[in-house]
Amino acid sequence: MKKTLVLLLCILLFVSCKSESKSASESALAEQHTAQLIQGDFVYYADAAVLQTKDDIYGVIINAKMHELNTKVKVFKKEDTDMVPVQIKGIITTKPEGEEGWPLQIEITDIITVSQPKAQDENTIKI
Repeated sequence: MKKTLVLLLCILLFVSCKSESKSASESALAEQHTAQLIQGDFVYYADAAVLQTKDDIYGVIINAKMHELNTKVKVFKKEDTDMVPVQIKGIITTKPEGEEGWPLQIEITDIITVSQPKAQDENTIKI
């Protein structure tokens, strides 16, 4: 009787642990694919788009929303390589293995604001 009870308890413990890890991975997957509000400096030049925040740099996935953002940003650019402050919503993912680019990628889902860049001082070096 005691052996049966111990065996039943072990099986119950094993099954309950397995279901918890599944729900944790499902919530992590759902969190990864939700749009987040990101603020940073955007540049699109020579078929590469980058969003630089104070903490990270993201490769921007080139799609229709990225081209829409680039059209809005062109108004504030003096040169093609100028970075313009933007606020967007996007889905952050990791770069697929074997692909070139930044470790983190962002797919733009919504454009919130595009702002005038801060004036550069005379100590800025232009290439």
